[in-house]
Parts: sequence; structure tokens; C-alpha cells
Amino acid sequence: MDSTDVIYNGLKEAGINFIVSVPCANLKKLLELIDEDDDIRHVPVTREEEGFGICAGAYMGGMKPAILMQNSGLGNSINVLTSLMKLYNFPVLMIISHRGTFGEGICGQVPMSKATTKILDSMDFIYEKINYPNESTDKIKKAWNLASITEEPIALLFEISYWSRSVE
Repeated sequence: MDSTDVIYNGLKEAGINFIVSVPCANLKKLLELIDEDDDIRHVPVTREEEGFGICAGAYMGGMKPAILMQNSGLGNSINVLTSLMKLYNFPVLMIISHRGTFGEGICGQVPMSKATTKILDSMDFIYEKINYPNESTDKIKKAWNLASITEEPIALLFEISYWSRSVE
């Protein structure tokens, strides 16, 4: 089992049954696992803000939604996160590949990396950085539970180093 398998298991244990995604190299294997799972409805989208609207509709239809995305898309989503998701109390679990952190090989990812937690703080969203695969299953379940009781999005940030770590 690798770091991606642990996230997948966490999503399953949390009861997440509806996932919207925007492609990211770090999420590739996870997206393949989700596509093979008949119990999870997967809707790929081209823009994150579109995905949040779809997650809101899925929640109203009785689903437990998550969005898988790269942190670069967070900037695209500020309006929909505040004026739809938070204003109208839609819980969603955000699984975010936090690019631009230590180990990043693309300089263009660094500016948004520096802004990611500041953006989440400014919108008053709860988030947590996940550094080790061993902690991810439990934190995914707790994050979905918290999103459900607070009725708002919760973000889990998976930094570059996470993806290369093995499960202990």
C-alpha cells in the first residue's frame, strides 16, 4: 500500500460517494482507483469552481461529496467557495495536492503555494496539512465528519513530500 492507497481508503471509510476532480499529476493514481470503484460517482471537470457547484448539487441529492484538485485551482474558486458553499452551508471535502512546497520541481507552482494557506485563512476555512500517509485515513474521516457538522468545506493539503512517502 502506498500514500495514494491510504487516501483512497480514507475516502471509502468516510463514506464519500461522489467525487469531482480536476487533473493533477499527484492525483493520477487516486483518480484511477476512483474510476474503478462502482460505489463512487466520479465527475471530472475542467475548472474547480464548476466542480464546487456540482458538489453542492450532489449534496442536495443526498451524496457525500469531495473535490480532488491542485492548490492552483483554489484561487479560481474563492467566489464559489464563499458565496455558494459557505453561504448556503454545503459541506465538501477538499483533497488538495499542495504543489510548490519543498521538493517541487516547477518554479511556477511556488507563488500559489505561498498563498494557499493565506487564502484558506482569509476565508476562515478549516484546513490541515497532511505530511505522512499513516495519518491520512483517520484525518480524512475526521475532516468529512467536521465538514458535515459545520456544514462547510474542509481542506486537506497533501504536500509534495507526502506523495513519495511510504506507509509505515
